[in-house]
Amino acid sequence: MMPANNLVVRGKQVVLPKSIAPASLHISNGVITAIESYDSVPTGCDLIESGEESLVMPGLVDTHVHINEPGRTEWEGFLSATRAAAAGGVTTLVDMPLNSIPPTTTVAGFREKLAAARGQCYVDVGFWAGLVPGNAAELAALNEAGVVGFKCFLIHSGVDEFPNVTENDLREALPELTRLGALLIVHAEVPGPINRTGILASPSLEATGPGSDRIIRPMVYQTFLASRPRAAEDEAVALMIKLSREFGTQVHIVHHSSGDALPLLREAKAAGVKITAETCPHYLTFAAEEIPDRATEFKCCPPIRERENREQLWSALGSGVIDMIVSDHSPCPTEMKLRDSGDFLRAWGGISSLQLRLPAVWTEASRRGYTVEDLARWLCSAPAKLVGVEGRKGRIAVDYDADLVIWNPEKQFIVDGAALQHRHPLTPYQDRILNGVVENTFLRGENIYDRGEFIAEPRGQLLKKTQNGPI
Repeated sequence: MMPANNLVVRGKQVVLPKSIAPASLHISNGVITAIESYDSVPTGCDLIESGEESLVMPGLVDTHVHINEPGRTEWEGFLSATRAAAAGGVTTLVDMPLNSIPPTTTVAGFREKLAAARGQCYVDVGFWAGLVPGNAAELAALNEAGVVGFKCFLIHSGVDEFPNVTENDLREALPELTRLGALLIVHAEVPGPINRTGILASPSLEATGPGSDRIIRPMVYQTFLASRPRAAEDEAVALMIKLSREFGTQVHIVHHSSGDALPLLREAKAAGVKITAETCPHYLTFAAEEIPDRATEFKCCPPIRERENREQLWSALGSGVIDMIVSDHSPCPTEMKLRDSGDFLRAWGGISSLQLRLPAVWTEASRRGYTVEDLARWLCSAPAKLVGVEGRKGRIAVDYDADLVIWNPEKQFIVDGAALQHRHPLTPYQDRILNGVVENTFLRGENIYDRGEFIAEPRGQLLKKTQNGPI
């Protein structure tokens, strides 16, 4: 096992905050103590060198991961999820507050989450809490306990124990969140436009839609796409901009997919509204026109939209309207995807991609002329800033944690879901050729993943935002 003291990691292409250059990173006690010239290697230290084609980049930060333990560990657990993270170059992730039982909506629920996670994490893990109807009195205590912020849904979450909030609920909670200086992240779809489609009201095979003679065929992807129109996101984003402006609350839109709402976000940011947004690899990779019927592994909410919409998202990343790219790893047992029937309307909505975020994004970004520096911003520094760990994570800099990923951007591989580390193998990336192979992942100077092998026991810390350190 590689000791964390007196270690040098060096490479010809090290992704520093302002350049990519040859450098040697001097590491002691898990922290980068100096960044020196490539040839600066003290005698007696342990030395790890990246290959000529490989990059040394900050460890990725993924702020949108559904781990589901305790209560639904058969969907995904801390051990399998954090192994997938390490294999994908992720050194810090943040767990979502729903799909576990109990959800992280009370201090008691948070304690159960922490107890489940201890000793099982290969990477550092922070935690979101939930904002649901009736838990406003819990927000201050959860904030003090160390959650990085609060998540709400504006539409049914998919699990009954995590109900969605209304505008009235938000008006009750936002003054408290503003007082606490706490971040609110929002699943931004409202039910009105979805209900008006009439599709979900008649989800059975070949059901007649209300008020029409059309036939609704759930195995057809375009049926599902029509059931979650862009207007649901557009109206939700407009609502959150209005409330953020009114209450001064920091708001973040999660897994954004609608190109039509981008002008609203652009104008709000220019006007100084405290709002940011993320998108996900699947919205940047796939296109609705290419999704086969019955291929329910592609189902997620909001849905994967059309090619022209995908390119709008890429442009918004380039201009800074969208701030970051996170996985929204939302797994479930394979049988819940209903691949036998191919029923998009009843299948669980979520995509398993935690391990593939780096190569999936790089494959598409490089085709469009984006750079490794862009990649480091979207996958590392911006997510770290979102959750308040930018003082120690997301950059290669002196006094930062020696969280690093060495990866080869030129090397290709074919995705095999069965070889991925997360719990269930079904993925829409199956058999896709991706560019970018993760070779080594370091957590605070310890080499935890080496070319397919895990060479350390789980050493991840459970992060408390208020101290930027372990709970």
